[in-house]
Amino acid sequence: MQVLVMIAQLTLSLSILVVLHELGHFFPAKWFGCRVEKFYLFFDPYFSLFKKKIGETEWGVGWLPLGGYVKISGMIDESMDMEQMAGPPQPHEFRSKPAWQRLIIMLGGVTVNFILGFLIFAGMLFYWGTDVIRTEDAVQGIYAEELGELYGLQTGDRVLAIDDVELTEFGDQTVRAEVLFNAARNLKVRRGSEDLAIVLPDSLQRNLGKESYKNRRLYSLPLVPLIDSLIPESPADSAGLRKGDLILALNNVPVAYHQDVVKYVAALEPRGLLNVTALRGSDTVQVPLLLSNQKTIGYGPSLDGQYTITHQDYSVAEAIPAGIASGLDKLAKQGQAVTQMFRRNIDAGDSVGSFISMGKAFGGVWNWQSFWGLTGLLSLILAVMNILPIPALDGGHVMFLLYEVVTGRKPSDKFMQYATTFGFGIVLMLMAFALYNDIRKL
Repeated sequence: MQVLVMIAQLTLSLSILVVLHELGHFFPAKWFGCRVEKFYLFFDPYFSLFKKKIGETEWGVGWLPLGGYVKISGMIDESMDMEQMAGPPQPHEFRSKPAWQRLIIMLGGVTVNFILGFLIFAGMLFYWGTDVIRTEDAVQGIYAEELGELYGLQTGDRVLAIDDVELTEFGDQTVRAEVLFNAARNLKVRRGSEDLAIVLPDSLQRNLGKESYKNRRLYSLPLVPLIDSLIPESPADSAGLRKGDLILALNNVPVAYHQDVVKYVAALEPRGLLNVTALRGSDTVQVPLLLSNQKTIGYGPSLDGQYTITHQDYSVAEAIPAGIASGLDKLAKQGQAVTQMFRRNIDAGDSVGSFISMGKAFGGVWNWQSFWGLTGLLSLILAVMNILPIPALDGGHVMFLLYEVVTGRKPSDKFMQYATTFGFGIVLMLMAFALYNDIRKL
């Protein structure tokens, strides 16, 4: 079921992005009088799942979910239809239009993706706002996870900065990002009344780029194991634990935090018997339960009274610039990641992924906030990838059009055919490399 949810989210996200991207080419082409022969979501080699001719355009859905396309008359593209290029240019063809019009047509797709990405982030801020726990409000400090303990962090520490970046919001996401993308190394920590400097090793940056480290945290919010909710028919629910119970011990081993509960249970055998000591009101109760095959108890901890969550709402006027800033920050991090790959601080084999990685990123539970956040990021990444000066991509066409504008000379159709074939080969190799990386990590 979770795999189906991943596939559904990825398919919906890509469908939105591809259709809007191709509409970014379609409308300028129509405005400038070009004939659009085909408009396809996904590719359709040999056959299509659906097609219908409306006017001069065939609208369809292909079976190969690697993108989509519009076929514009008189344009050399991935279809490699050279037959129509043999005759003289016709008024309705792409090649007969002025260079500035062809440039607008080719830039339409990436322009739509950039605008869409920024609008999605702005819309998320307007609809949901932001919820954060400020560092100054996390007076109990951190819970040092296993990875953080390895590098010298201790539960109760207050993490204040990474290199020159002050941590105003609680969480290790900024620390991980600064280490991974900017090669940050110096962690400023307050332990009791003393400020300490913890130097993180170079190996951490490389490790954080690995699939196996994506869910390993340096530290988290220390949560008292006070039960806020129970999963129906879970071990905790079936055994009789209740909302409001405070877990004190497991098999007579004291636990101070929810993370201690998770860690202790993970070390047990599946379907094992566990005796839970809990405080219920003023009474201490013993609750024996049988673990699930997933080695979970099945409760959610309470945040009430432990931490102050700061919520910020955004008006439309506030959300738009904030959404653009958020999108630009995410794009900058992607650029920094590529830079670190070239410097060999991050292994491309660990970080570059295909649609399998994208599906995993969406996860097996449908969450609209997460869905739109990933869709916005993919829209910006799609825009950047398409504007790269590689023949067969929009950026390749733009590169040759700019050459024509500057020199006044148009590349020959034969040259464009060879260049497009070469560029398409590069794209296929990159996709094969990404798919290989995903398959070897399964």
